[in-house]
Amino acid sequence: METKLIITPKTKVLQLIETYPQLEDLLINMVPAFEKLKNPVLRKTVAKIATLQQAAAIGHLRTEELINTLRKAVGQELTDTAGDSQFVTNQPDWFNGTRIVQEFDIREMLLAGEHPVNQVISDLNKLNPGEIYKLIAPFLPAPLIEKAGSLNFSHWVKQEGDELFVIYFSR
Repeated sequence: METKLIITPKTKVLQLIETYPQLEDLLINMVPAFEKLKNPVLRKTVAKIATLQQAAAIGHLRTEELINTLRKAVGQELTDTAGDSQFVTNQPDWFNGTRIVQEFDIREMLLAGEHPVNQVISDLNKLNPGEIYKLIAPFLPAPLIEKAGSLNFSHWVKQEGDELFVIYFSR
């Protein structure tokens, strides 16, 4: 008997919808921002690196709620998932608009099917303490924020529209 993918917070979105194509619409209903996954370019880029835990954050859902809804739909046992990742959405003390030294809008890069992660991390590594990097994105780039956090960068996410997020980073 073939063992299908077990759905966990670390499951990649692309892995999920390739293994369980019937879950794509359910995922989009729960996280409307993922409607963009119907675009083959974004499917190859975003879905390949985004985890379900990050998808839950993008959809303002508890990770446990998303995982259990998906598991239930394919007949897997429900789970008790702790450890939601948190994104800073209140303006931090370190933020000062006059300290923004670089701005990068990743929308064109994403539409071209390119990953902005390496470019952004390279830019961030050039920041001096106290300087701020402004990133503009069409959705919450959870994997990118988590990567920057692992490199000890602070962030602030400011949602300015359904498809407009501004993320500020600082050392």
